[in-house]
Amino acid sequence: MYAIVETGGKQYRVKPGDTIAVERLSGVPGEMLDLGRVLLVAGDGDASTRIGSPGVDGAVVRAELVEHARGPKIIVFRYKSKVRYRRKTGHRQSLTRVRITDILLDGASPASRAETNDAPRAETESAPAVVALAESEPAVVTETTPPVETESAPTPADQ
Repeated sequence: MYAIVETGGKQYRVKPGDTIAVERLSGVPGEMLDLGRVLLVAGDGDASTRIGSPGVDGAVVRAELVEHARGPKIIVFRYKSKVRYRRKTGHRQSLTRVRITDILLDGASPASRAETNDAPRAETESAPAVVALAESEPAVVTETTPPVETESAPTPADQ
């Protein structure tokens, strides 16, 4: 199962167990967060794909805040020719790494619902059905012959 969530003005495709780097979020490492802006939920075997307009009602992606970090340094260099104008500045974006723990639909995890549905069931039939072959149609067995190697004609280079 996967979901598409929006946070920090960007969209991310996530599934339980993924670790993603998003724009800086408030909180301390180890804290649980709920990403409420879920745009799509799909990949569940028994349910169809849910597409929100703009968000899926009742869908929440639960995540654990792993750490706060900074992205790579980006160099910004402005230059105008013939007038000796040069400006060099740098930028490092503040990021938060989060680990996706669960995708909830209507307050329950679809994975836990699937486990309860897979519980042992009482069998209604005592024996499996057996398909019988019609006796009027005999089975046809064909033998394959190995390919015959033939000698090739001599080429002008061999002569």
